[in-house]
Amino acid sequence: MNREAINAEVRALERLDLEGLRAVWVRRYGLPAPRLRSRELLGLSLAWRIQAEAFGGLDAVTRRKLKDEKAPQRASVDVPVGTVLTREWKGVPQSVRRTAKGFEWDGTTYRSLTAAARAISGGIWGGPLFFGLVERSGGKA
Repeated sequence: MNREAINAEVRALERLDLEGLRAVWVRRYGLPAPRLRSRELLGLSLAWRIQAEAFGGLDAVTRRKLKDEKAPQRASVDVPVGTVLTREWKGVPQSVRRTAKGFEWDGTTYRSLTAAARAISGGIWGGPLFFGLVERSGGKA
């Protein structure tokens, strides 16, 4: 296939919904599509594969480097039992107490500080970051 035909095929993916992308995957590869729930992510994956097949994928040096890279280390924060962490959220002070069973907030005990932070914020905050125990870069605050 020529470059224009590949580009047209990739552009056509943008008009498909999730089920349409899954159908293209099955038609092209004879296998079920990855179990992704994101139309955007599946579309990008499919587009990359189509282009990699046509023009070549990653070179050997890049593949080796990616293979040799170590997974990033998660920030490990030890919060001793009895510690009370406080943060103001939307103008209201929020306190979480470390217990032997987890992290207690508003009468509920959560398995992790992150679970408590998510309950407070209603979002996808990591607990150590939410309470200022680590910086965004992963280092200690």
